[in-house]
Amino acid sequence: MAGSLNKVMLIGNLGNDPDIRSMQNGGKVCNLSIATSESWKDKNTNERKEKTEWHRVVVFQEGLIGVIEKYLKKGSKVFIEGQLETRSWEQDGVKKYTTEIVLKAFNGTMTMLDGKDNSNGGGQSQSQGQSYAQKDSAPVHDDFEDDIPF
Repeated sequence: MAGSLNKVMLIGNLGNDPDIRSMQNGGKVCNLSIATSESWKDKNTNERKEKTEWHRVVVFQEGLIGVIEKYLKKGSKVFIEGQLETRSWEQDGVKKYTTEIVLKAFNGTMTMLDGKDNSNGGGQSQSQGQSYAQKDSAPVHDDFEDDIPF
């Protein structure tokens, strides 16, 4: 195998308002709790069943945190792409672990699927990376002109 891939993609709803905190180095970090659900019909009882999974998401990119702070709240539907990271700490002499989906510069994106007022379905995309870091608004999407003769 030539390489490896660590990529997570989720579509879900925020279970709480975003938790934005300042770090000791002056930067910001944002914690999100995202729920993904699946539903099915039980063949034995004909009853509708649902299963919800909760995902911890950590955002370190300042421009994206500004967008999250301004537009997202509990219940907002988002699409995120990031990577899994496991961290550990010690509490009362016991080593604890958690695995989170992390969005850092150049390797994570977020798309708001509700729109900025949560009333329409027009997704607004915010991606992390060089082009996003240079501006704090949505990336410019050029309209393609149909000059191609086929």
